[in-house]
Amino acid sequence: MSVPSDPHLPDTRKGPFAFETACVATPGSEKPEASISTQSRLRAVTAVAHHYGTELDHLEFRSDRNEIVPSPASLVAWVRGAGLWAKATRVRWRQLLRLEEGAPVVLLLANGGAALLTGRNLEKGVAFIANPLTPEQAPIAVDELRLSQVWQGDVLLIRRERRTTLDEAPFSFSWLMQLVLRERRNLREVLVASLSMSVLQILPPFLTMAAIDRVMTHHTLSTLALISLMLVLVTGYETLLGYARREIVEVMSTRLDARINVHVFRRLLALPVEFFERTPTGETTHKISQIFKIRDFLTGKLVSTILDVFTLLILLPFLFWMSTALAWMVLAASFCIGLTVLWFLPAIRQVYAQLIAAEVKKGSLLVETVHGMRTVKSLAIEETRKQEWDERVAESGHARLAAGRIANWAQTVTTPLERFVDRGVLMCGAYIVLVAPAGTTGITTGSLIAFMMLGGRVASPLIGLAKLTQDIEEVRTSISQVSEVLNHPTETAATRGGLRPKFSGQITFDDVSFRYPGSQALALNRVNFSIPAGTMLGLVGRSGSGKSTIARLLQGINRDYSGRLKIDGSDLREINLTHLRRSFGVVMQDNFLFRGTVRENIIAGRPGLTLDDVVQAARMSGAEEFIERLPHGYETWIEEGSANLSGGQRQRLAIARALIVNPRLLILDEATSALDPESEALVNANLLRIAKDRTMVIVSHRLSSLVDCDQILVMDKGAAIDVGPHDELLERCAIYRQLWQQQNRHSERSRQTQLKSIAAGE
Repeated sequence: MSVPSDPHLPDTRKGPFAFETACVATPGSEKPEASISTQSRLRAVTAVAHHYGTELDHLEFRSDRNEIVPSPASLVAWVRGAGLWAKATRVRWRQLLRLEEGAPVVLLLANGGAALLTGRNLEKGVAFIANPLTPEQAPIAVDELRLSQVWQGDVLLIRRERRTTLDEAPFSFSWLMQLVLRERRNLREVLVASLSMSVLQILPPFLTMAAIDRVMTHHTLSTLALISLMLVLVTGYETLLGYARREIVEVMSTRLDARINVHVFRRLLALPVEFFERTPTGETTHKISQIFKIRDFLTGKLVSTILDVFTLLILLPFLFWMSTALAWMVLAASFCIGLTVLWFLPAIRQVYAQLIAAEVKKGSLLVETVHGMRTVKSLAIEETRKQEWDERVAESGHARLAAGRIANWAQTVTTPLERFVDRGVLMCGAYIVLVAPAGTTGITTGSLIAFMMLGGRVASPLIGLAKLTQDIEEVRTSISQVSEVLNHPTETAATRGGLRPKFSGQITFDDVSFRYPGSQALALNRVNFSIPAGTMLGLVGRSGSGKSTIARLLQGINRDYSGRLKIDGSDLREINLTHLRRSFGVVMQDNFLFRGTVRENIIAGRPGLTLDDVVQAARMSGAEEFIERLPHGYETWIEEGSANLSGGQRQRLAIARALIVNPRLLILDEATSALDPESEALVNANLLRIAKDRTMVIVSHRLSSLVDCDQILVMDKGAAIDVGPHDELLERCAIYRQLWQQQNRHSERSRQTQLKSIAAGE
């Protein structure tokens, strides 16, 4: 089909679709072509996000799949992770022209690339399309015929989130119910299956009544055969429906379980570091483990009880039709059971709160002991920990016994009422059949048995519904425990919004003061200093002087300081937190290595890097020489807690992990403290090479490792005392001079001894 030439429409071989020929997705397409398509899609999405005030960095895009180009699902997940609403869909040309005016739309092209719809003209029937790879070019008007050559209707719609999403809403029982209601389709299918089963449950009692009242009275075998056949058919249908309902419930339960687990883990990752520093690990893990009790309740007792209620609504009218008196007896007994459970609720609430508190203490002690087992063994305090554990177990046992006794009393009181429904109603019905004149009550022997068959199925949901309140109370306690962790303020807003500047490395502290939560003393007291980009800054001072606090503030771990902390002129609190931390390389005194290979640990921050990048980072950190001696080199498995590595080896791997991202700013917080003299000398020798073209902040107690720093900041009691090169500080700063003399007095004595020996020899 030939396309007529039109000077008012663009040629698809140039203009906004100039990248079309370079991005054609063919079976033999090369990586550069796929890369162009990827870039066009990512830059189109970042342009629309920028329109709504959210800055996305296309370099930070991570796909969960091995995709040649980003799929619509991956792009949607990326945008939603930034706090925007996004949806991938397919629209027609007319729908495209009627989209909200002024809102840019990402067009996903057939070749794997993307274009931007920036405007539309209904009268002329054209859309204005821009190339995201060349934003400086003006959009070009394209009609339906021309656009259809490169676009099949796929779009990515992006806008601001107009309501609080379920992922951001506080964790509560209502949040859980909203999660359940997301499964509307499965719930409808379960409801239909339950209603069908409820109808089928009506037939067996009536067939049984007919068999007793007619077959046994008139001895008609043909009627018995017909009733038997009907019972077989009903049983078959009930079996199939039961299987289908259980299958649907199982699928729904699995989906809910997956969503809850994903939500919990994401919220944990969004919590600030200071939360984990102040909260014992055992307490956190135990509280989070309560989510599984909540999950079992949602997918077990709650679902089954609600389904039984539908059975109750259908069967209850038949009970009143068969015998009003007996039906009221069943309802009265069930109502009394409910009142009994409600009467016990306050006591149940109290004992379960005590039980959970005791379990939290016990779990905290267990986790703490496991994590600190090396210290426990080295101090030989096993007996002390055993005694403390016994006390925790005893406390938990008393609380569990109290909870069990309350539940036992509730069960004891309600048991006679439950038995009345099973047996008492039968006796009352038999009395009515025997005493009442024939035909006046409408109850026969068969109808009484049918009533008991239906009554048991009605009473069970009523009793279950009454006892559900007790289960809900337990779940409420569990929810309060989980919410104490998940509802803690997160860093989500700081990781989604904010500036994403390109850093050079200038750092400015302008009258910065900071106090740790719960502390009366200032950790930093009106600190003022400024260093240009590319400076190697050393931080020295006595313990508690505020050196590590400066490093924490630079990483954005604590953001509630006063004054102004700027990086390249941008206030740190206005910078996107994820962008800030990815721009920093951080090596701490005690670094954590993940279970995995040496290579995987080094590239943890950038999974897409190659082995050559790993080797280069290892060489720069001084880790190459010991890695090559490991059994499998860079593929050597690191055990949990990195027990198969020495402290110095762990430290050098951490330095390599920080360097592999080529950060513009590097923080070494006592990074060489765990190194042996040879390794420390190797790292120090590489410091000047490491510091090239980047700003470095080195926190160290060893002043000898800071001699080559461009500037050294002396801290004391949270205040910045002086800043300058090593030689100048020795002359004018008393604190620095004192620290230097304390650390070098042995070498000074050795030098004086050598001088005396030389003098004596002369």
